[in-house]
Order: sequence, then C-alpha cells, then structure tokens
Amino acid sequence: MAVTGYGTTKCFRWLRTIDRNPCRGAGLEHHPSLPLTPSSHKRYHRLVSRIAALSSRAVEGTALRSPATGPYRETVPTPTPVSRGQMRVGQDFSTARSFFYARGGETTTDKTLVPIKWLPEGKVSFLDQTLLPHEEVWIETSDYRVIAEAIRRLQVRGAPLIGIAAGYGLALAAGAGEPVETAAKELRSTRPTAVNLSWAIDRCLRAVDGVEEPREMRERLIKEAVSIHKEDVAANHRIGDYGAKLLSADDQSILTHCNAGTLATGGYGTALGVIRSASANGRLCSVIATETRPLLQGARLTAWELSRDRIPCTVIVDSAAGSYMRRGEIDAVIVGADRIAANGDVANKIGTYPLAVLARENGIPFYVAAPSSTADLSLASGDDIPIEQRSPDEVTSLRSEHIVTLGLAVQAENPAFDVTPSRYVTAIITENGVAKPPFEESLERLCARSSGPQARESEVPARG
Repeated sequence: MAVTGYGTTKCFRWLRTIDRNPCRGAGLEHHPSLPLTPSSHKRYHRLVSRIAALSSRAVEGTALRSPATGPYRETVPTPTPVSRGQMRVGQDFSTARSFFYARGGETTTDKTLVPIKWLPEGKVSFLDQTLLPHEEVWIETSDYRVIAEAIRRLQVRGAPLIGIAAGYGLALAAGAGEPVETAAKELRSTRPTAVNLSWAIDRCLRAVDGVEEPREMRERLIKEAVSIHKEDVAANHRIGDYGAKLLSADDQSILTHCNAGTLATGGYGTALGVIRSASANGRLCSVIATETRPLLQGARLTAWELSRDRIPCTVIVDSAAGSYMRRGEIDAVIVGADRIAANGDVANKIGTYPLAVLARENGIPFYVAAPSSTADLSLASGDDIPIEQRSPDEVTSLRSEHIVTLGLAVQAENPAFDVTPSRYVTAIITENGVAKPPFEESLERLCARSSGPQARESEVPARG
C-alpha cells in the first residue's frame, strides 16, 4: 500500500515519532508499500482510518513532523478538528492505494501566486512551504494557534509574509472570541529576528485600540491585515522597479541567497521582485541560486518560483559562490532581509555575510531588497539584532534522515541568520527608493516616507 498526498509525508512521519515502525501500531509488521493480501484488508482499513485522522490534523497544520524540519519538540496546541467533508479518501483495492486530498487544494500554475489568503468564510488559507517542490498543499484554518505553529515550522516563512500571517492570526482570534492580546503574545514569540512580525502585530493592535465590541474588533482587524497584505504586494513591485534600474543595460547574471520571492512576501517578492522586473525589462540573463543549507530554501523554493516564471536559474552549493564570482560569472548579488539596523547592518539568512565579503573581494555590487517595515531604527547596529537559534536537528538531518553522528565530541548549532555589516552593502532597495551610504541618513529619510512604526522610534517595542 502506498499513501500519497498530504497523508504520506506528514502522517507516516508523525507515527514514526511515536513508534519507529509507522505500521506496527496499526497491526502491520511490513513496510506499507508491500502488496496487501485479502486477509490483511482489516488491518489495512485500520491503518487507513488512523492515517485519515492524522491527516485531518495535518490539514490544520499541526502534524508533529515535517519533511524539511524533522521532529518539532515544542508543545503542539490542540488542533481545530477538520469538519466532515473537508477530507476525502479514495480507495482502489486493485492496487491497494489510498489518496488523500486536502480540502481547497488548488493549482499554482498561474503567475499570480499568493502564498496566503483571507477567505470569505473567515478562515485563512496558506501554502505549506515545507512540502515544496514535491507537493503543493494548501491548509485552511480558523485557529490562530495553527498560524503560530506554521510560522515556527516554516510552513509560512519570510519576514514580510510572517507579518501578514500574524495579522490574519489576530483576526482569527477575534473572530473566535479569544483575547487578542493573548494571540498577539503567542504570535510575537514565534520568531525573534524578523522585525516585520512585531511591526504588523503592533499596527493591528493600534487599529483596535479602545474597541471593545467583538464584531467591530474583528472587522477592523480583518481590514487592517488585508491592507498590510495589499500594501506589501504594491511595495514589492516598487522595490522591483527601483532595483531593476540599478542594473546595467547588459544581460546580467544575478546571484541570490535563500528565498526572497513570492513565497516570502505577500506576493511578487523583494530580491526576486528585482529579478522579475529586470527580466521583464530585458536586463537579466540568468539567476544563480545558492541551495541555502540547512533547509534548502534556495534549491526548493527559489528554483521552484523561477521555473514557474521561466527565468533561467542555476542552483549551486553554498560554498561554490566564491568560485563563480572569481571566474566572472556573477554580475551582482541581491538578497532580502529580516531586519535592518539604523546604520545599515543587515540580518538575513545564515550565509549572507560571507557572500557579501566575497562580493566585495571580487568587485561585485551587493544589494539588499526589503520593504521599509524591515528597518528597525531603534537599533543602532546589527550587534543588537537578536539571532534565532533553531533546532540542531535541521543541521544533523536532511529530509528527516540523520547525516551526522553525534556524541560527546560532536555537537551541532543552527543559527538561522547572520549580520552583514553595512560597509559590505552597496545599496538597500526599498519601496520608497534606494538607500546608499551613509545609511543612517538615507534609511531615516526613506523610512520617514512610510506610515509604519519604524519611522517613529518611540513606538518600536523591545524585541528578542
């Protein structure tokens, strides 16, 4: 029997965290891909029923294991049960196969992919990025806790996108009659480095300041979250236009790190927004994407996005970037950002700093593309930016298979971000224009054009 779709990846691995043999708990001693005999149909039905129940939990985003991140050890909240009719199971006993389909599954073959949506029935739908590029699964939820867990597990990721998701999470909490302050605290704690998360939460809370009537609070939060989402998409298009103008008229080969595209934002992307605009203007020849260990966001996500847009892309291992630069095969480096300090220091995916140093050594411009909401003018330098430490399991495992022998003499660490000093940054591309050194002046000027709290330091909360 083979189980495909959402059930196979999430549920069998969830079973494995309980009992290393995913089938033994259902009365099967052999691997589930083995053919079934008529005498084993009863045990087969038992296994199907069990996985179907787990699949219902998985659709709400609360499976305990993902193919990208491995086991997650924090307490998982009680999921909102999937209503009857949201999951259907098709059985074909001639081949002993079952196929599970998540309700609301949709194709993403068009170029207008939006990775998260507010649905008219008061739910949120988001694309589970841990399953890409092999599966495109959309998860629907009415529980803000599911949004929080999705952010922690990188089902939803990217600084602008997690801010949007948090805004929708607050709207879900209000709609369920739960304390918005409690939801805000839970959502704020999910990831410490990306400033957009707190920025969006604080903006939504200001929108309902003094509002006590539940219906009005819900409607205001929905309106504010949707506005944040729409503004982000518009900002990304402006970032793309500003960034494309920085490139020469000749065909360019651009290196990018991690994923700062549609999947990291409300749509279009920051670094990939520049690449998309440059491609549309005929200024782009090709893209070189670093694989981005340990979770391979470049190999899994950036390559997936660019293939949809038919933009030529070459994936390389992270350590090959310097060699490509030395041979003159890279004309510019463009990355996103999770937080930018007042002096222009940039926190971004781990591995960004060495790329900036290599770019300087080889005389290649190093650009950072990010909305002004990513700037945190309350921090004087990158030394004050909190760096998220993720589970070492992400380093010691690859797609849930252990690749490192651990012991007393061998340990693993997994910082999610590093800080690139501003002296290595050629320019920071925002929706309000391009900031160049000295960044203390240019960033303050550009952020002052925005309505976000980064333009008013007194409103920026302590983070970390």
